[in-house]
Amino acid sequence: MPYFIETFDKPGHQQVRLDNRPAHLAFLEEHKELLLACGVKLADDGDPASGGVYLLDVETRAEAEEFIARDPFALAGLFAEVKIVRWRKAYLDGRGYL
Repeated sequence: MPYFIETFDKPGHQQVRLDNRPAHLAFLEEHKELLLACGVKLADDGDPASGGVYLLDVETRAEAEEFIARDPFALAGLFAEVKIVRWRKAYLDGRGYL
């Protein structure tokens, strides 16, 4: 069953995000077969990114934990908090799965 991962950046760590973005994007490209979707969270007022969201197609929580732990953003100490929950796909790209 897929997992929803939400990350929350540490305050004042925008430069850490920027410095590690190329390695992060390469990591995502390397593991794209596991990604149903992912992206950065943006504030309505235009403030810089404050974290991200991943929909990850893995079977176990341990696999989801291992994935996010190997993300260059995590390795650089960007995240203040990471939440991982199981996710059931009901609709994706306009297609129903229930």
